[in-house]
Amino acid sequence: MSALLEVHSLRASYGAGEVLSDVNLDVGAGEFATLLGRNGMGKTTTVRAILGLTRPLGGEIRFGGERIDGWTPDRIARAGIGLVPEGRQIFPNLTVRENLTAFAAGRAGTARPWTLERVLELLPQIARRLRHYGSELSGGEQQMLAIGRALMTRPRLLILDEATEGLAPLVRAEIWRCLAALKAEGQGLLVIDKYVQRLVKLADRHTILERGRTAWRGSSGELSADRGLWHRYLGV
Repeated sequence: MSALLEVHSLRASYGAGEVLSDVNLDVGAGEFATLLGRNGMGKTTTVRAILGLTRPLGGEIRFGGERIDGWTPDRIARAGIGLVPEGRQIFPNLTVRENLTAFAAGRAGTARPWTLERVLELLPQIARRLRHYGSELSGGEQQMLAIGRALMTRPRLLILDEATEGLAPLVRAEIWRCLAALKAEGQGLLVIDKYVQRLVKLADRHTILERGRTAWRGSSGELSADRGLWHRYLGV
């Protein structure tokens, strides 16, 4: 499988403190990959560096074969990286339809590009709420809307940062169903989440961070078989 995203020896800091010292990960085209680790290990900082929101101190980031560290966030987004951010961050004063159509992109990208109709088919919960404002949605509906909004940009790679955080079990189950459907569609995915038990059933490969460094990389089969990794790095 050809690499879509490649991160090599990434370093980054906030102020005087170095947060990332040696992060290495890659995501293949159409692959479901995860970025795992306890809180404060550098996962979100890694995502921010990939998106151009945090300038790296060293290393390199390539997307589709092009080096993108140093690019502006809008250029990176136009290249085909979409984000479902932690905390959802939908527009509360826009309707569901407006939240979605405001992010519609003309990028071809795939054989079956994401359209409003396809997004609503994937996410029936928000299809029934098109005329409602973002502020009128439940937390689960807002999360579905955030996923749909990111898909409307027609990303080659979709990054989800803690998409199940704070949601009820039934809503989390809908998120897992959605991710399984996206994987079946061949959508490239990089997921940050704490529910390792579910991720090893869905994802292809995993990267674990420990104190700003890549501590382990491997397949779902390898991670599932070595529960010592769960206790050592994930606190499960």
